[in-house]
Amino acid sequence: MRIQRENLLNPTPDKKRFSSQPSLLGGTSILLLMLPLALSACGASPAPANNPAPAADTSMKGQTEAPLEVSIMTITPSTPTASEDNVIKRAIEKATNSKMTIRWTSNNVYSDKLNISLASGDIADLTMINNPFTSNFRTMAAQGAFWDITPYIKDYPNFQKGVSPIAWESTKMADGKNYGIPRGRDENDESFFIIRKDWLDNVGLKPPTTTDELYEVMKAFKEKDPDKNGKNDTTALAAYIPSDDTTTGGGIGPALGMIESSFTGVTGSWKLVDNELVYTALLPEVRKSLEYNAKAFQEKLMPDDLLSLKITQVRDLFKTNKAGIIVDKSGTASRVYTTDLKKVVPDFKDTEFYPLTSINGYTPKSAGFNGILAIPKSVPEAKMKRILKLINDWMNTDVSAIQRFGFEGVHHQVVNGVKVQIADKLNADNASDFNQIVNPIDPSLDPIPTTPEGKASQELYDKVKQERSKVSIGDISTGLNSPTAQKVLPDLEKKIQDLKAKIIYGREPITAWDDFVAKTKSDPNVIKMSEEMTQAYLTRVGK
Repeated sequence: MRIQRENLLNPTPDKKRFSSQPSLLGGTSILLLMLPLALSACGASPAPANNPAPAADTSMKGQTEAPLEVSIMTITPSTPTASEDNVIKRAIEKATNSKMTIRWTSNNVYSDKLNISLASGDIADLTMINNPFTSNFRTMAAQGAFWDITPYIKDYPNFQKGVSPIAWESTKMADGKNYGIPRGRDENDESFFIIRKDWLDNVGLKPPTTTDELYEVMKAFKEKDPDKNGKNDTTALAAYIPSDDTTTGGGIGPALGMIESSFTGVTGSWKLVDNELVYTALLPEVRKSLEYNAKAFQEKLMPDDLLSLKITQVRDLFKTNKAGIIVDKSGTASRVYTTDLKKVVPDFKDTEFYPLTSINGYTPKSAGFNGILAIPKSVPEAKMKRILKLINDWMNTDVSAIQRFGFEGVHHQVVNGVKVQIADKLNADNASDFNQIVNPIDPSLDPIPTTPEGKASQELYDKVKQERSKVSIGDISTGLNSPTAQKVLPDLEKKIQDLKAKIIYGREPITAWDDFVAKTKSDPNVIKMSEEMTQAYLTRVGK
């Protein structure tokens, strides 16, 4: 549900603050205890006879078992979404002997939709849990609502090849068990600041390395006509505050949250101080970052509708040459941004999609995963094993290559033995959307650049990744559990998001944050939460 900006302008204190979404912890606790986990069964549409899916060599050849009918819920950044008879989908289905009914859900509303699904029991056979450490999912896993796949992992060899050990370790619950398959990611390619290098050149500045330098760049991107069109029509930072997500970036979204992390030097919500874990909102650096973000907002260095924008609209600001800084992964240039940018800036090059190495010496390190794929316990064991086999087979190089490269003559050309992607065709057939289900870490699937521009951008990204690995900081709290935190955090995170938003908008003074921190520090539940998190951390590191 969207945060209404009118709340900011209403001088009467709003008991709901900014968030209009109810807390799942209190509102759905009874639902969780009585969760029926009923699943709706629906079949995939048959593929049109005049558009057969290309075949793929797989270990499934010669099988006689009926196709596995499986419902899947996952995220998608694309509009429109892949259809039931999508050529990529049908080829993967043929290769894995499956019939998939996919609930593609916009990442603008995924957290809301997932929470509704979990609370109602209408859970897909394979569901992407974008944050497995929310109190909601932890509670359901502890109640036995999802399969513990720990005993089965060894039976599927690609689970070890396509997912890093750190991801398996990071996604264990407090009981030491895995309740889902991690969606593996490169730990040294976490989302961070991406800047328009051509805009930097136009305003005569170098890539920033500190928050002060970043501010100078943002001011120039707003005031010095970085696109050289003679108009005052640009902003600096493509930012938004996601009302349905109180955890990302301390509740204020990827871009503003990354600024906050650059002040605190922390990835996640906990920092180790004198051998104790301290909740980052209580750190003095957060206050400094709030003042920084509030000043930048008042000077219009970011959109003025932070509270109503969605991630797709934020990306559109960058795609349409209206914003010069965004937070994303280095490798998203050609896949997400370049095609659209070249429609506006024909001579734009991937090397101008410039990833910063660090700000204030900080850059985040991934925990090796981005969400998990969980199977509800209402799925019978035999089918659960077939779903695990589906994922294992999908991780085979020849199957994953379908979504990475598509089909020769349509989605790629072979030049001197190298597959050269045709990005427009892959995007048109939603190829990358299937990475939101299965996306193994497999270097052989990485596109090999064949053009001078592609080679130059790859060299840049490799260099930045290497430099980031020297200073990157991971989230030390990943996987740690505190029973008190499960009770306290949902409401606390909402309060934090709402107050930060009000301060950034100028609706509340910074002293309101001082009062909030002082009160929160003395809260017995917060003190107990910190003690439990500290003990969980010390136990994990053997102290």
